[in-house]
Amino acid sequence: MKHKKISDPEKQIFMNITLNNRSEELSGFSQLSVQDLLDHKNFTFKFLAVRLNGKPVKTDEYPHTLISDGDQVTIHHLISGG
Repeated sequence: MKHKKISDPEKQIFMNITLNNRSEELSGFSQLSVQDLLDHKNFTFKFLAVRLNGKPVKTDEYPHTLISDGDQVTIHHLISGG
């Protein structure tokens, strides 16, 4: 479920979220899915852990879990080693 970015300058929409403890202003979005955010911010690492407002989001829920203005998102790259 892809949320389209709004490009009409008459209808400027901004969404402010906190991403990894940093304020982010996303222009053209009023809401987007976790997957849309990962795509928009170019998170391509294979193993990610995502939390939305402190709650974990499962990988299969990324396309359906919506992020709204004011939400807090944390994204971690999972790396294993030996």
